[in-house]
Amino acid sequence: MNVITIETASLGDRSYIVHDGSVALVVDPQRDIDRVLAHAADAGVEITHVAETHVHNDYVSGGLTLARVTGATYLHAAAEPLRFDYHEVADGDVVDVGSMRVEVRHTPGHTPHHLSYIVTTDGTPPAAFTGGSMLYGTVGRTDLIGPESTDELAHAQYRSVHALADTLPDDTMIYPTHGFGSFCASVSSDEESDGTLGTERHANIALTASDEDAFVRDLVAGLDAFPKYYAQMGPLNTAGATAIDLSPPAEVDPVELARRIHRGEWVVDLRKRRDFAESHLAGTIGIELADGFSTYLGWLLPWGMPVTLLADTRDEITEAQQQLARIGIDRPTGAADGGIGSWSPDADRSSFGVVTFADLRDLDEPTVLDTRRNGEYADSHLRGATHIPLHELLSRLDEVPDGVVYVHCKSGYRASIATSLLDRAGHDVVLIDDSFDNATDSGIAVD
Repeated sequence: MNVITIETASLGDRSYIVHDGSVALVVDPQRDIDRVLAHAADAGVEITHVAETHVHNDYVSGGLTLARVTGATYLHAAAEPLRFDYHEVADGDVVDVGSMRVEVRHTPGHTPHHLSYIVTTDGTPPAAFTGGSMLYGTVGRTDLIGPESTDELAHAQYRSVHALADTLPDDTMIYPTHGFGSFCASVSSDEESDGTLGTERHANIALTASDEDAFVRDLVAGLDAFPKYYAQMGPLNTAGATAIDLSPPAEVDPVELARRIHRGEWVVDLRKRRDFAESHLAGTIGIELADGFSTYLGWLLPWGMPVTLLADTRDEITEAQQQLARIGIDRPTGAADGGIGSWSPDADRSSFGVVTFADLRDLDEPTVLDTRRNGEYADSHLRGATHIPLHELLSRLDEVPDGVVYVHCKSGYRASIATSLLDRAGHDVVLIDDSFDNATDSGIAVD
């Protein structure tokens, strides 16, 4: 048995191809299935089965499209109210994939109908594809269905992880879908995992909690905000996602760009945050193209709002488009590359300052805005700082202090987005582009 991991760092997720050298099972494929097909071709294997652990909340699945393209059998929980044909499986079912035996386990918690797949062959340790159930050191969050289900699912999550641990050997390899920066993961463990169940027994919060009630209490207390675009993913995946369309968006000239900005549409600049601060089109929003790009754009964007992308190169437009398609933002309404010099005359440009925490220390009572999430702020924050999490900023603009506002987060990435939004709204802002760890080292008072 061989396992190929396909990582989607922008969402903190992993998909898997497990094969016996001839045929393959694909678990939780992302929407851009070209990566899956390329890996399968390189391995010289035929995809005969595709399996979903659950109806995903953080991305649009490529499972239905992959099954249709390859003719593979599409495995999904029989209890899910899906609006397309698939091969229904439930707890205790066994599916043969070549020489591999795939046992279906019902592992509710992350979602009510969540499944895990235990794959075994002769001579190799079992492989457990656990989706959003047992993650490395932690578990999938249990509040995505709704607040009324959170406690019940948290109890189910504890029992599911223990059921896996009680019935599998220590050398079982654990292959979760979430937990690599995904907001689908819950509170994390301080222990490192090598990916084996034996290590998880000492590292996983569900397996080290003193009892079930303590686990539920700690899990629920540690849940923080998650991206609002998640609300759109369940319905899309339940209906059956369409194939991805990555054809280039229409080119937009400077006159049309100005019109879109004037209409209040989202014109998003993908350049590095310091380049954006130095000079950008007035009214644009700066979201640096990095691993967090699609997560934060999807979190902030009013669903259905037209999006136009700006970048230095066409390849950056393509990468951004691919990231957005994974979360259901299919077709940017336009794009422009070539850098800021080709987008507008100088008169239409804006800028704001950039400092570090060491620079902030030397200022006389600066007004500071902390844009981190609630849990981060509760752990530690600058004395006297105003706190508005980035994901709440657009609805709380009237709470932003007057005058020059210095904006920070943990690393500068989220703060740069917030600073661009405040600049767009007419505030006088300065970006603190620095690690929060440097605040204390710089001698700034921290509570």
